[in-house]
Amino acid sequence: MDRERCGWVTEDPLYVAYHDEEWGVPVEDDRKLFEMLCLEGAQAGLSWITILRRRENYRKAFDNFQPEVVSKYDEKKIEQLLSDEGIIRNKLKVRSVITNAQAFLRVKEEFGSFQSYIWQFVGGKPIVNHWKSIEEVPAVTEESELMSKDLKRRGFKFVGPTICYAFMQATGMVWDHTESCFLVRN
Repeated sequence: MDRERCGWVTEDPLYVAYHDEEWGVPVEDDRKLFEMLCLEGAQAGLSWITILRRRENYRKAFDNFQPEVVSKYDEKKIEQLLSDEGIIRNKLKVRSVITNAQAFLRVKEEFGSFQSYIWQFVGGKPIVNHWKSIEEVPAVTEESELMSKDLKRRGFKFVGPTICYAFMQATGMVWDHTESCFLVRN
């Protein structure tokens, strides 16, 4: 039985599974939040499916996004990453993952968990939107602008307001399934 999904979903099975099982589901696990923040940054200027198809390569290349490990990468590891054809080999994006791991650990130390820090931007619970069509879904919101500004202040890279909003959607901080989608909430 075919189900109607949000307008951005293609027929690619990987995309369908991501939409149906992950997108919009609240994430509280710090490691997973770090992974998604890094992947959203890698996606800047590219399509999400490009990153989604390489996600397993990213996990392998970046030690399953363990911030304690990634934060200690040296120049030798960076060169290794820049030669890895399984990831996007953009020097700024690769270096940003290391910088973000270091900033992530500082935030975790200050707040007890990254989850405690990041979820404050939505008051600790998902914002449930009711969009009729994909055209109504914003690329940026006041919350994503505030998040971006604060993340940048704390030393994070590739965390502009559009990236932050995509991160919020991906991690369930906002629920942006359109009204025609079979996953819509009332």
